[in-house]
Amino acid sequence: MPRLHPLWMTLLACASGGANAQMPPAAATSAASPAAALSPAQPHLQPSSDGAFVIDTRARLAWPRCVEGMQWTGSSCSGQPRLLSHAQAQALAVQRWKAEGVGWRLPRVPELRRLVDKSTQPPALNPQLFPNAPAGWHWTATANVNTGSVNPYAYGNVARGGQGESALSVVQGWAVDTGSAEASPDFGRGTLLFVRFVRPVPEQEKAAEPAADAATERQ
Repeated sequence: MPRLHPLWMTLLACASGGANAQMPPAAATSAASPAAALSPAQPHLQPSSDGAFVIDTRARLAWPRCVEGMQWTGSSCSGQPRLLSHAQAQALAVQRWKAEGVGWRLPRVPELRRLVDKSTQPPALNPQLFPNAPAGWHWTATANVNTGSVNPYAYGNVARGGQGESALSVVQGWAVDTGSAEASPDFGRGTLLFVRFVRPVPEQEKAAEPAADAATERQ
């Protein structure tokens, strides 16, 4: 019997290697698939077929994987995010629209908040969908005009761009914090914030995606 021991060890090693070699392809690739790590709380957010966008299948919107200033490498976002005033963000959206012939724009508050996974603690953008995304305030297209008086020397107003604005007519805009899903209407438009544009779903994605659920736009 002792002489048979090495043979048994060899047979067991071969059997183990054969089992690994015959593992089904789906099991071998599931861990590497980006969709495997997506949050079940956000089934409406899916990567586009080319991986360059995140598609909101209900709102029929396409989001770039990276904020402005960062570049999609095919697997992640690299570079430094840009901080822009509201006017700079709007001008950049128009510039890109003209250059690419695509309707890039700033998102509205409900649209941007839908990207935040509120089932996590703390709420955040899914890193599988939006890698290296900065958690902070982002500009939106939603606007608010506040004609009340403002103390330009108050710390909160200065921090949010209040310094130098008219006390009689203060034009402010809405922003969304992607680290909490909080929305705030009292950011002076000169404040420098992160920017993530949005556009209609590309034509090649429409055939594969379900129809929009207009009711979700109001959530």
